[in-house]
Amino acid sequence: MLGSVLSLLAVITTCVAQIMTNTIQKKFKVSSTQLLYQSCPYQAITLFVTGPFLDGLLTNQNVFAFKYTSQVVFFIVLSCLISVSVNFSTFLVIGKTSPVTYQVLGHLKTCLVLAFGYVLLKDPFNWRNILGIMVAVIGMVVYSYFCSIETQQKASETSTQLPQMKESEKDPLIAVENGSGVLSDGGGVQKTAAPVWNSNKDFQA
Repeated sequence: MLGSVLSLLAVITTCVAQIMTNTIQKKFKVSSTQLLYQSCPYQAITLFVTGPFLDGLLTNQNVFAFKYTSQVVFFIVLSCLISVSVNFSTFLVIGKTSPVTYQVLGHLKTCLVLAFGYVLLKDPFNWRNILGIMVAVIGMVVYSYFCSIETQQKASETSTQLPQMKESEKDPLIAVENGSGVLSDGGGVQKTAAPVWNSNKDFQA
């Protein structure tokens, strides 16, 4: 029961964090590096305060009572560097694409980890691994299919709007020549253009 509750909370907080990451980058037009630079201190403080308490609650062991050797410290620093790289790639992918795309890439990473573990390390496969990989692959294929359809629709809409925009750009010039155009002064006030006198019409008359 406790594991289910923690998993649900992890899913909710992850979704909220990824959506906020995408929203903040697009709203304030900041890069992934800038957002990571601004959010890292708050993340570090939060983990430093809550991390030891949660470790003691879940493992019944005190983090500060552990004997830290040089090898342990080295791997801790290496883990921190890897986590910074993961956060940077997370912000970069979410900022350039969307949170859904990031989740699809995360499932692809999981499938590759399982596949490399089976090929290189000879880790045994069970029916759960195979079923999970099949579901993930089907989901990625369906997501890619709908993304391609959406891209084609946007391209077709853009191609149909371009001729209309060109015609609308030409129409005011023709209207002004005919004496029915609308002009705008520097203050943004629109005025109806006066009829333009055409000497050819007098000669034709």
